[in-house]
Amino acid sequence: MPEQISIFELVANASLLVQLVMALLALASVASWMMIFQRWFFLRRVANEVDQFEDDFWSGMDLRELHTELESRDDLSGIELVFVGGFKEFLRLSEQPGAELDSIMQGVQRGIRVALNQEEVRLGTHLAFLATVGSTSPYVGLFGTVWGIMNSFRSLANMSQATLASVAPGISEALVATAMGLFAAIPAVIGYNRFSARVEELMKRIEAFSDELTSILHRAAQAQVTRP
Repeated sequence: MPEQISIFELVANASLLVQLVMALLALASVASWMMIFQRWFFLRRVANEVDQFEDDFWSGMDLRELHTELESRDDLSGIELVFVGGFKEFLRLSEQPGAELDSIMQGVQRGIRVALNQEEVRLGTHLAFLATVGSTSPYVGLFGTVWGIMNSFRSLANMSQATLASVAPGISEALVATAMGLFAAIPAVIGYNRFSARVEELMKRIEAFSDELTSILHRAAQAQVTRP
């Protein structure tokens, strides 16, 4: 029985361009797996932070005390930044002489909106890379395969008698590029879809909290403005 050629031998004997394609796909796969693990731990931590803050916020704690406590920290989470951004504007504008309700709430909504945009960007970090790897890796691998198969058939021109054994190694090494492209793309696509849904879920929770915070501050501003 003829000895089978290992995957390592196929890669080592591939043409330079096909080897470069394989190396690029291997780097993309390693980088995407690193980002997948980083995003998984990060988003799980953000979800825990949202749960913890909502428990503290709805526990009946005085909002001024909560704001003072959070302002003294440097490691605020996204939902905490939303609260601090909105409440800081509320305090600043409501303490001005002759402050009007509309101007106070416009400032509050502006502070909340800025914090929401920053949090959405922070949660979506690296997702664009995963999407790029997932959408382009199969085509990069296919390019390496087409190039390898083309070289295999070109070598037939120098042979007096073509056999399957003479072109099989070249075709096999070319197909490795396609396999590596799929290996890089599939986890990246799964990670992108999963994390995109998770980011959307977290943003909906934070936006729902921002709506509740806006309503609370609106009632507080209205009571302060109408106070004789």
